Amino acid sequence: MKVGFIGTGSMGSLLIDAFIRSGALRPEQIRVSNRTPEKAQLLSKRHPGLTVCSCNQETASDSDLFFICVKPLEFKSVISEIRDRLSERQIAVSITSPVQLIHLEAALPCKVAKIIPSITNITGGGASLCMYGSRIKEEDRQLIESLLSYISRPVEILESHTRITSDFSSCGPAFLSLFLEKWIDAAVEMTGIDRRTLNALAGEMLVGTGRLLTEEGFSPEQLQERVAVPGGITAQALILLNSHLNGLFYQLIETTHDKYEEDLAKLDAAFGFSVNRPRY
Repeated sequence: MKVGFIGTGSMGSLLIDAFIRSGALRPEQIRVSNRTPEKAQLLSKRHPGLTVCSCNQETASDSDLFFICVKPLEFKSVISEIRDRLSERQIAVSITSPVQLIHLEAALPCKVAKIIPSITNITGGGASLCMYGSRIKEEDRQLIESLLSYISRPVEILESHTRITSDFSSCGPAFLSLFLEKWIDAAVEMTGIDRRTLNALAGEMLVGTGRLLTEEGFSPEQLQERVAVPGGITAQALILLNSHLNGLFYQLIETTHDKYEEDLAKLDAAFGFSVNRPRY
């Protein structure tokens, strides 16, 4: 199987690195193209055998399955460039959340799917959110999820839930990292402990907490109950956090959805769609 990547920026290159590192793909199976050719050439140096194509048309036409890893407002031009070189047997996979399956199916003759990866996939962990167009067959779904299972846990979702699920699986690592950064900053300033020690402890804590949630079946509420002894230090700190975080996550969801809907409206206009969608 030949797999293409149109766009080798942050997430495109992460997926390529993860697939090769995990053994899901060999470099010889991969074709790439990028608006800045030098970035694609760097990948070929890192993974000898990988093919750098001269243009997006070449990447798409020479692939059985290809990922489109470009920014939302670049999609229309990329699709216009490649669509005449595609056949019904091929599978195009978008990794860009505001681009809708109806946009892709209206503009492309091939099968289409959408996945939302996460930076955690480089470790072989985290989830990949999966959505499928109407032309995707069961064997296509199995092919996509088999590939993704090397680097993640594939989870099929409703496309209408793309934004909120992405907040957790894709944006979540950045949100949690900000929380840890502020916590560590205060600890270093107030106690003089070295940052490296706390970074390592925080990382191990996140790994262990993740296993408790995924492997041991704890809910967040149950974890708090197990750790926090009534009247103890953790319980007092949780009261503080609850008082300051009250309402914050509603604002967080409003913020991410506002940006998503802004991009979605621009894409609807670019693809000639006029659709009224529920906010959540």
